[in-house]
Amino acid sequence: MSSTGLAGIAKSVLGLLRIRPGAGLARRVRRAGAPLSVWIASLVAIAMILAALFAPLIAPANPLDLASYNLADSEIPPRWAVGGDPRFLLGTDNQGRDMLSAILYGARVSLMIGGGAVLLAALIGISLGLVAGYVGGRVDAAIMRMGDVILSFPTILLALLVAGLARALIPEAANPRLAPLILIAAITIHEWVQYARTVRAATMVESAKDYIKAARVIGFSPARIMFRHILPNVMGPVLVLATINLAGAVLTEATLSFLGVGMPPTYPSLGTLIRIGNEFVFSGIWWIALFPALTLVILVLAVNVLGDWLRDRFNPKLRGRA
Repeated sequence: MSSTGLAGIAKSVLGLLRIRPGAGLARRVRRAGAPLSVWIASLVAIAMILAALFAPLIAPANPLDLASYNLADSEIPPRWAVGGDPRFLLGTDNQGRDMLSAILYGARVSLMIGGGAVLLAALIGISLGLVAGYVGGRVDAAIMRMGDVILSFPTILLALLVAGLARALIPEAANPRLAPLILIAAITIHEWVQYARTVRAATMVESAKDYIKAARVIGFSPARIMFRHILPNVMGPVLVLATINLAGAVLTEATLSFLGVGMPPTYPSLGTLIRIGNEFVFSGIWWIALFPALTLVILVLAVNVLGDWLRDRFNPKLRGRA
């Protein structure tokens, strides 16, 4: 995509998020009528995202440092459990890693992959949706039929196929530096279609309005009309869709890692930690799987609650009921 397109998307996002002078963020949210559950979900999601981003600063240990592992510290129960070591608040796993540190770093990896997949899918979907809705004809038909073929495959099945092919064709696919890129690509291939369909429908509506007809008469290029005039008016539903899809992308990454085609066991993500802990659940070592699973559930639930509320606020048919 051209730099003009990227600049147009970034400008539209910043324009939607801009706070008007004299109206604070809390005042605007209160005016929007956000219920208590949305406030709680927002605070929980922000807290978890910040904790993941600043994991190197707040984690008691570095789970990525293999030399720091001590097998003598493996499978230690949480601090409050009987015989729990006071050094480990949430206990340790089978490799001797501190579970709290592993969860913080794992959430960071999961959010990085999920956020990267959402961003890439949005960029591709917005661009193709604008072209399909504005140009129409055979271009529109080709893009939409390609999307229909992709949507005929379940998300996990298609992601498994892409990840499996990447591992077969690329010898270094399991490398911790390359694995996140493969996961982002595997998730993006399925998710861009939703953005393309949403933007295409909104673009077709905007293209029929007078200000677009006037821009054509003046002689503006199609790229300028799409990215500077149509795009700002179709970004609202896209931001809502991106918020909802973030939870789905994190969940997809966790599923792929749990199935063994995601991050390697030595590089923690929430899915990898759950997969490791699943092998020890029936041995009484419950904390290795429980705490990463709870973290994943709370994160996905908080983002989904926030995304559902944003969807209702941007839906004109539901706005009067909210």
